[in-house]
Amino acid sequence: MIPLLQTRGLSVGHRGRPVLSGIDLSLGPGQVLCLLGPNGAGKTTLFRTLLGLLPAVAGDVLLEGQPLAMMPRSRIACLLAHVPQSLSTPFAFRALDLVLMGAAIRLGPFARPGAAETLRATEAMETLGIAALAEEEITRLSGGQRQMVLIARALAQGARTVVMDEPTASLDFANRIRVGRAIRDLADRGTAVILSTHDPDQAATLGDRALLVGRGQVLGDGPVRGVMTAERLSALYEVPVHREALSGGGLHFRG
Repeated sequence: MIPLLQTRGLSVGHRGRPVLSGIDLSLGPGQVLCLLGPNGAGKTTLFRTLLGLLPAVAGDVLLEGQPLAMMPRSRIACLLAHVPQSLSTPFAFRALDLVLMGAAIRLGPFARPGAAETLRATEAMETLGIAALAEEEITRLSGGQRQMVLIARALAQGARTVVMDEPTASLDFANRIRVGRAIRDLADRGTAVILSTHDPDQAATLGDRALLVGRGQVLGDGPVRGVMTAERLSALYEVPVHREALSGGGLHFRG
């Protein structure tokens, strides 16, 4: 099976100078890969490269077996969706309008979304349980509600791979749970998800695989239970990290 997202010998950086090297990842349908590392480790630069917004310093990014560097933006948008850390806009779009932007991604530059796109946007909101927000102005929604709308936009876009940059960073506990459930629902529908997080417990709960990056290189890559050890996390963040056993076999970490 061809991976939905793959990198080979990837180095990322700015103006030809690498900040993170040696990235070889492969992500298939329904997998969630959690990216962890301290600030300045190159996580955002990696995501910008995966999204085609920065050229790779070396190596390749493949989307469904095709070289990202050779694709037009319109083709990338059909295969890859992005959920940013937060949404800041001065425009009072309806929540449905924002989701509709994802549903209309395959239309031409001057085409207007019609009934089919509206139905796809509405179904995405219904799937995530936020249909009641459809007519609400996005500027009036809470941070958690906005994140759910952004995930609905990605779902309506129909891309099989979604990149999420710290999707729960500014959310309270309840909304972190809601967004986490939405992420797992995406995976259960066959979507490949790569997300960054500073929370090892979140990675252990949501992720199938983990990628640990620091000091300009990959420090761990593989299944969550094998990669996310207390020893690796202590080295990654340069603070003592301890693992606690939970009933049910889950992972839990504390400083």
